[in-house]
Amino acid sequence: MRIIAGSWRSRLLDAPQGHAVRPTADRTRETLFSMLVSRLGSFADLAVLDLFAGSGALALEALSRGAATALLIDHDRAARAAAEANIARLNAGARASVLPFDATRLPHAPRGFDLVFADPPYARGLAEPALASALAQGWIAPAAWIAVETARTDPLDVPGLQLETVRDVGRARLRLLRPSGPVAARTGADRQGA
Repeated sequence: MRIIAGSWRSRLLDAPQGHAVRPTADRTRETLFSMLVSRLGSFADLAVLDLFAGSGALALEALSRGAATALLIDHDRAARAAAEANIARLNAGARASVLPFDATRLPHAPRGFDLVFADPPYARGLAEPALASALAQGWIAPAAWIAVETARTDPLDVPGLQLETVRDVGRARLRLLRPSGPVAARTGADRQGA
């Protein structure tokens, strides 16, 4: 695995040991970031949350492209070790940290994040409860983009999040979502008052 673009372009990343983690393929990550760039324009100053972080490749790619900070969450010890090693290898410790939470049962958030990645193990039904938990506990900012990778056959329907676009890459399905309903309405009102 490698960083695709930005200040750490072509830097190699460690993958977690064992079978509990399935790293996102470079081609799939490239497609996902292309989808994000066409909507965000820039990653500058974004606060990134990476649920099911694994090696941390998604969050570290966002940092490489200019995101300000990244919080990586993974319940698996080997995944956290790989993510911490990759953060150290890139000297990103001032901008990135790793927490050992279960993404489906998150505590109350310290803040909302601008860009949220969710790349859970396929066919285990973890994306929906993780995103519902993140939304309920305040981890998702009102104007956030949420990027989700699942298997093509995995369902995804989370009240409070609306689907913006879908793309299939190999056996993966990439979805971009946004908050909807009262949270999104408050964001619009806040911007009008600013």
